[in-house]
Amino acid sequence: MKIGMITDSLPATDFDTLLATAARLELDMLEFGCGNWSSAPHLNLDRMLESEAERRNFKTRLAEHGIAISALNCSGNPVHPGEHGRRHDAVTRKTIKLASLMGVDRVVMMSGCPGAEGDHSANWITMEWPPEVREILRWQWDDVLIPYWRDLVAYANGLGIRKLCLELHGHQNVYNVRTLTRLRGAVGETVGANLDPSHLMWMGADPIAAVRALGDAIYHVHAKDTRVDPVIAGVNGV
Repeated sequence: MKIGMITDSLPATDFDTLLATAARLELDMLEFGCGNWSSAPHLNLDRMLESEAERRNFKTRLAEHGIAISALNCSGNPVHPGEHGRRHDAVTRKTIKLASLMGVDRVVMMSGCPGAEGDHSANWITMEWPPEVREILRWQWDDVLIPYWRDLVAYANGLGIRKLCLELHGHQNVYNVRTLTRLRGAVGETVGANLDPSHLMWMGADPIAAVRALGDAIYHVHAKDTRVDPVIAGVNGV
């Protein structure tokens, strides 16, 4: 096991300060945000794609501090309806391409969540009733999510990337062990988990049980915690 951090944790620092801080903390790895919901504070995605010299200099500066890259992160919603989703998909594919060019074998992201057919916003379905929500969920999976991920997996595999690490997160179609297993069953084992126990905890799951269930499907980890306030949860639930 190697310990690192995601660089979005220090968004106000410049690159040199980031590396010095990581070295002082004796971190082995850094995970770089590349766009979408990340402001990408330490990596210019387009410039890195365009310039081999830029990529070489980036890796050299990391190596000077004894640090490697654990993953690139492009968490967003690439299946959001309309232009929003198309922008996120473009960043997702650029990030996968950059990972390939830099020899990074993992890309962290989220599954995304479409709307209902014809919607302009994402629609996270978590209930089986009233009956119409079942049809929305079926359409999301069968007509949008699975076709999208089959295509993205093929794109990633074509570039030599075989570990797409999905964070199990609210407002995503893949948000727990069951939904990750469903997507893996449909698109293959390129898709695995970026395990973040904090989200599982607020959804009421036992992260230890989730780890046992996921096993080798865990490709990357965010070690975060959650506190559920018993006073508020006792009144409103989670």
